[in-house]
Amino acid sequence: MSKELEEIKFDERGLVPAIVQDARTHEVLTLAYMNAESLKLTQQSNETWLWSRSRSELWRKGSTSGNTQRVIEIRRDCDSDALVVLVEPAGPACHTGNRSCFYRHLAGAEIDPHFRHHLGAILEDLFRLIENRKQELPQGSYTTYLFTEGLDKILKKIGEEASETIIAAKNEAKSALVSETADLLYHLLVLLVERGVSLDEVQDELNRRRQEKGVASE
Repeated sequence: MSKELEEIKFDERGLVPAIVQDARTHEVLTLAYMNAESLKLTQQSNETWLWSRSRSELWRKGSTSGNTQRVIEIRRDCDSDALVVLVEPAGPACHTGNRSCFYRHLAGAEIDPHFRHHLGAILEDLFRLIENRKQELPQGSYTTYLFTEGLDKILKKIGEEASETIIAAKNEAKSALVSETADLLYHLLVLLVERGVSLDEVQDELNRRRQEKGVASE
């Protein structure tokens, strides 16, 4: 057993709770359990392996559903008796088809399916959809049209949407500004996919700037 595993405080059943969380949006996806073997497999494969208490067996998340989770980072708490597994999900985390297992209120009622997700989660989902559109190029898709026309067309559309956003900002109606902002964000995501730039890279740059500003203000 590695030194890292030796420091994890497994309970009397040899298990440690693992909170699985979206690495980008920080949405909690599920609470599961790991034993030493599943934790080791997770570290080796960079995919989520868990221990099923009901079936008393190891299982890889997504082995049957295809909704795998690429592990970005594993953290432990101050007592080393709980883990947070930051992942990039390839689909819903819950067996019910919900994005997160935490889709019900404490009283038992299900959360409205039209409930607003965190903006980061929405942008991530849209980014992945655009990536799929570029790979599959389905007929009749506007996104397919943009990728087929190429970079110059995408840049032209961004210029148009930016101008329309400026015009909307000069008007009193907020709804127009909201709509044009959404259009601009969509076309910016298309540009990122076209140029092979990930949202992680943009996030890292924003974090770098925030850290630099924090240091400068001290």
